[in-house]
Amino acid sequence: MSASFKGSNSSKFQVSEFILMGFPGIHSWQHWLSLPLALLYLSTIGANILILTTIYQDSSLKQPMYLFLGILSVVDMGLSTTIVPKILAIFWFDAKAISLPECFAQIYAIHCFLSMESGVFLCMAFDRYVAICHPLRYPLIVTNSFITKATLLMVLRNGLFVIPVPVLAAQRHYCSRNEIEHCLCSNLGVTSLACDDKRPNSICQLVVAWLLLGGDLILIILSYALILRSIFRLNSAEAVSKALSTCSSHLILIFFFYTAVVVVSVTHLAETKNALIPVLLNVLHNTIPPSLNPVVYALRNRELREGFQKVFFFRLRKK
Repeated sequence: MSASFKGSNSSKFQVSEFILMGFPGIHSWQHWLSLPLALLYLSTIGANILILTTIYQDSSLKQPMYLFLGILSVVDMGLSTTIVPKILAIFWFDAKAISLPECFAQIYAIHCFLSMESGVFLCMAFDRYVAICHPLRYPLIVTNSFITKATLLMVLRNGLFVIPVPVLAAQRHYCSRNEIEHCLCSNLGVTSLACDDKRPNSICQLVVAWLLLGGDLILIILSYALILRSIFRLNSAEAVSKALSTCSSHLILIFFFYTAVVVVSVTHLAETKNALIPVLLNVLHNTIPPSLNPVVYALRNRELREGFQKVFFFRLRKK
């Protein structure tokens, strides 16, 4: 056993660090995955910085929809940076050891950023609801003050609500194995090594997921049900098409995000014999959406594409 232990007496030990083994079943060649993962991470950081720079530089994009998109970019970079550098360190430098506090901090950060992403999607859905269903009141409701308050509320909500997940994980007793068949510290992966009762952790994670992500999803579905009802009452086909186009990027990202959450949850609960599948899906769920979000918006949003051209072509002309 490659564990480090602290002994309280001769018969009881406490693990002092975990060993992240990487992808189960492919340890011998998993380092080859580092190149696509590194490229994915660089594209995530680059694309989201591009989004933020364009929104900051182009005054026509100082609208609530794009400000929320900027907040989503910050969350995406935070989530990706929480996960990918450690995975690359495992593959490139064999830095598999992670202390217990670092591991529990990663659990907290992953849950916090994921629930923040869900919260930002909810804010964006509310923004579209007011813009389409109450267009005359939109400038009075969705103000810069509202965006600031909504962002602070999401930070406080998610920052506080997910605290029990790592706290309960830290209270478990880890007395034997310390090798985690994973690339990151997932709550269920870590607590599976505990020598005492793991049920409080599983119940806590389920409750937090239902309250935060489940609650957000219900409100998002309600918002879009009202939006669609309002859209199909419009008499002009052109107006219907324009209204739907403003929501399409958001709907694609929401569908991908929540579908991935459900798939990852089901594979973990199903306890499939192939341990690689849930681990791989978990890593992909935490790395692909942050790179996908800016691409979908850039491809489907004309104002954002024009913003890119104005900001960067102007800089090239100045040079």
